[in-house]
This record gives sequence, C-alpha cells and structure tokens, in this order.
Amino acid sequence: MRKTELSAFQEELRATGGYRTKDDHRAPKRARPGFLTTLRYSWGVGRVFPCCAVAQPLGKLTTELWARLCFSSVTAPEALGMRVEIEGFEKRASFDGPVVYLCNHMSMTETILLPPVLLSLGPFSYVAKASLAHLPFLEKAAARMKMVPISRKSPREDLISILKTGTERIGGGDSFLIFPQGARYEVFDRAKYSSIGAKLAEKANCPVVPIVVDTRCQPTRRNGLFKKIFKDFGPVDTSKDIRVACGPVIPAGRSRAMHEAAFDWMAGKLESWGLPVRRGA
Repeated sequence: MRKTELSAFQEELRATGGYRTKDDHRAPKRARPGFLTTLRYSWGVGRVFPCCAVAQPLGKLTTELWARLCFSSVTAPEALGMRVEIEGFEKRASFDGPVVYLCNHMSMTETILLPPVLLSLGPFSYVAKASLAHLPFLEKAAARMKMVPISRKSPREDLISILKTGTERIGGGDSFLIFPQGARYEVFDRAKYSSIGAKLAEKANCPVVPIVVDTRCQPTRRNGLFKKIFKDFGPVDTSKDIRVACGPVIPAGRSRAMHEAAFDWMAGKLESWGLPVRRGA
C-alpha cells in the first residue's frame, strides 16, 4: 500500500477540483470495527492537537506543518481501508479572492480534514469553540493557526466578534470558515442553521461557498463511560467512507439571499447522499 502525499493531494485538488482515494493507496481490506480501529483512527485525526501544542513553544509551528499534521485525517482512514472522496472545488479554484465557507458539522473529522483541503486554495481563518483553544498549551497554537474562538454563551457577542475579526481577516486576503450549525448534528436542520456566515459575507462584500461533509464514520460519543472525556472520538465504522463536496460560488449580496441559496444547495447535496435533512423552520 502506497501512502498518499500531501503535495500530490493538493496538486490534484487544484488541478481537478477533487480527490478520490486510489486503490493502491488504501488497505486492501477494511479494518474490523473495534477498540484498536477506533484508537488508530482517533490518533490519526486527533494527533494534530498534541503535536501543535509541542511545536508552538519550540517555534516550529507553521502553516505547512499544521497542514501536514491535519493530513493524517486522510491517510489514517485510508490505512484502515476506507476511501476519502472530495468533489466540486473547481468552482472555488476558478474564483480569485477570499470567500466565506459554510459547512455542515457532523464530527471532529471535518475540523481536521478541511485545513489541508482549503489551504490548497489559499489562506483561511476559521471559527471554533473557545474551549478548544483553552486545552493545555493550545491557546497560542490555535491563535497562530488563525482560529477565532467563540464561547457559544452569548450569540450577540459571538456575532460581534465574528463580524469584526472576520471582516479584518477577509480584508487581509483570508477566506473564512464557519460551521453555521454551531454544534455537531446528525440531521442538517434549518432551525439550527445560523445566518452568521452570510451576515459576515455581506459585511465583507465577498461571496459564500457552501461545503458539505459526510463524516458519519466516527460519530460523537453520546453514551457510555467515556462520553465526557472522549466524546469527540466515538466508535469508528469503517464501512462508511468520508465525503466532502463543494458547492457554487454564491455572489456577494444581501445576507438573506446568500443564506438561503447556501442552505438549499447544502440540503440538496446531503439528500442526494441519503443523509437526513429537515427543511422546515
């Protein structure tokens, strides 16, 4: 089995707008579900945190290192016999300038997988829960990797922070990644789909680009003895592949119009994958 290289992955993404695991780049048989499989997958996805925490005080944390560490979210599932399929980024690649990415949120996986994907197309900042940055030794590392922390305790304060910081970052040439659902949900629900990203795009006068992911292979741990300590790393189902799709570049305009256009595309794509969507308000 050959290991996928980050440089080849990013080159393929820029050239074709997509990526699909090649047969000789994954294990010939899918690993059996169980503790060891979950451990291997979780370390592949989650090792970015301790590695960044160590690299930052040593002055070795760079965007390139961050991308390489995050790229294990591709190679780890491939080593377990799973496929990673990415499509639709040719639309984004043809647009020259920063955008606001809006992505559904299912698990920890997409927060690690998206950096090497989006960095293929230019620099970006992203929103994440503040508690993540407050993990031991991670606060400075998260700031260096352009994370914008939000508390989720005050929607108004979060909006003000994102609009202020977001417009500054976009004005400086960064794209901006937001998960408008806020938390992780198995169902893509209009009632939990915030307009905060579209409001940022309107204020910054830049387009919106919707993205959808299918990362059901490792759901958030809801029950059991370890649900609090290891809630991000639930049992892995290797029969489920990882999918990412990028939608159209929705031109800058009124936030409501961009918000609805992004939701409609995201909902339609998820439905085409057979995933649950709740379109009612």
